[in-house]
Amino acid sequence: MNLETIWTASDAGAGAGPARGAPMPIDLAERYGGPLEIPIAADRPTLLVNFVSTLDGIVALGPGEERGGGVISGFFEPDRFVMALLRAVADVLLMGAGTIAGTSSTNWTAEHLQPDHAAAFGRWRQDLGLAPHPTTVIVTGSGDVPLGRRGVEDPALPVVFATTASGARRLADALLAPHVQIEVVGTGATISPSELSTYLARLGGQVILCEGGPHLLGDLVAADVADELFLTIAPQLIGHAKGRLGLVEGIGLAPEEARWHDLVSIKRAEDHLFLRYRRTASSRVEARIGE
Repeated sequence: MNLETIWTASDAGAGAGPARGAPMPIDLAERYGGPLEIPIAADRPTLLVNFVSTLDGIVALGPGEERGGGVISGFFEPDRFVMALLRAVADVLLMGAGTIAGTSSTNWTAEHLQPDHAAAFGRWRQDLGLAPHPTTVIVTGSGDVPLGRRGVEDPALPVVFATTASGARRLADALLAPHVQIEVVGTGATISPSELSTYLARLGGQVILCEGGPHLLGDLVAADVADELFLTIAPQLIGHAKGRLGLVEGIGLAPEEARWHDLVSIKRAEDHLFLRYRRTASSRVEARIGE
């Protein structure tokens, strides 16, 4: 099923600066309803965020297997396609320990989500000069991470655990495979937003894709390093029962600190909406608050 483009901003692409995405395989562009271009920041990696949410803002039902995006979207195939597209243009796939706890059967690649397009994804990454697969970076302060995940055990997929000193000691006892690295990025018991943003700035690559979870996104929003949000709205109401999580957890910004975003595009597939937002320049935020 192809996505229908309902509206696109006149500056939806990269503008005058460099961008990633072209050349895009024709079959992928037709499915997406047009080209996908990611603006590249000059002084740091561009950080993309991809989530699916219910109409009432729930993105995760709590701990356990299959309690996140798949259930929220209704396992909607076009949502998996958009997720695969974003993975295909990323150098780094960023996620929290809680997210991998509920995904033991996936290896976090575009091909896993869309096997019929595997050749097109591989050709696209090759044309863009990218490695065959992004590096998966798993953020965990404690090092208490459920292993035995395909995405960690597959030797073709480079993996990094970004953690604290105590977390590194715990992970070192797990006899991780040679393709898995441990990096100490937090100086205390947890990784602060500023420590996370410093680490991301020195990561190799130009495009980072964050797929969750909501607490990790909260740290990214607090550090103000998230550049674009790709948000799928699933047409269901589910309620805010105990243990369910919204899009951003763990922070509470004052109104004058809110992270405003510009709408870049609206796409549709059946009753699901696919929204793309870009972080608004801080000067425009200040102007809005002063109105």
